Amino acid sequence: MAEVHHFAFGWINPTLSYVLSFLGCLLGLVLATRARDVTGASRVRWLTLAAVAIGGTGIWLMHFMAMVGFDVPSTVVRYDLPMTLASVFLAVVIVAIGLFIVGMGSPKVWKLLIGGPVTGIGVAAMHYTGMAAMRTGGVISFEPTKVALSVVIAVVAATVALWFALVIRGASATVGAALLMAAAVCTMHYTGMSAIRVRLAPETTTIEGVAPFVLLMPISILACVVITALAYATVGLTVQMENEREDEAAADKVAERLAGRPQSAAMLRPRLTRHL
Repeated sequence: MAEVHHFAFGWINPTLSYVLSFLGCLLGLVLATRARDVTGASRVRWLTLAAVAIGGTGIWLMHFMAMVGFDVPSTVVRYDLPMTLASVFLAVVIVAIGLFIVGMGSPKVWKLLIGGPVTGIGVAAMHYTGMAAMRTGGVISFEPTKVALSVVIAVVAATVALWFALVIRGASATVGAALLMAAAVCTMHYTGMSAIRVRLAPETTTIEGVAPFVLLMPISILACVVITALAYATVGLTVQMENEREDEAAADKVAERLAGRPQSAAMLRPRLTRHL
């Protein structure tokens, strides 16, 4: 078996991975909180944005940043680009499925018990799809016990994350939940990575694929753009909702003043809101 390094650059990669996962999970929880306050198409929009934040940044970007620190000194490591992109798509879609299961309609325990395992198994599938994209001068295999443990961690972490998305409110609680989610995602990743075994091929062959550092720059830029866009959308839509609430409150006051009795406010408010 070839020697395998998971921290080729020391603690730089795991630290950056944790920070990225925390930011993605934090933004995703904020977006999920917004989704609970609205219904219909607005809820779908918020949950979709939350899936992009958690799946794309909190999970997949953390995964890839950690993978940059993976090295096999006896051979070069390359990545299959189509399979790597497929793992991104899988991460976002799977998280979206889980969020829509628990987030649409009224909250139910059975939704959480279904959405959690579905999302966890999907996250594990994303992780091993990303690892299957690796190309080395040998054969990669996995230790079954550690693979099973990583899947269990993924299911538990996903269930807890969806529960957080349903109930968490308040700044300090949201930050604390994001810290725990990021820790769970990183634990799952490195547990799965510890299962890797590489048996070198007897003959040297050309290894096709893209070097991890070639992918690092465009992916980092894309991550910054996505995080900024999601944060901007969160602030913009929140301001819009606050303005609408203020308009309704102002319409209520004007309607009560004109009607002389509070029960007439509901009848007059729609007309006044249009003018405001």
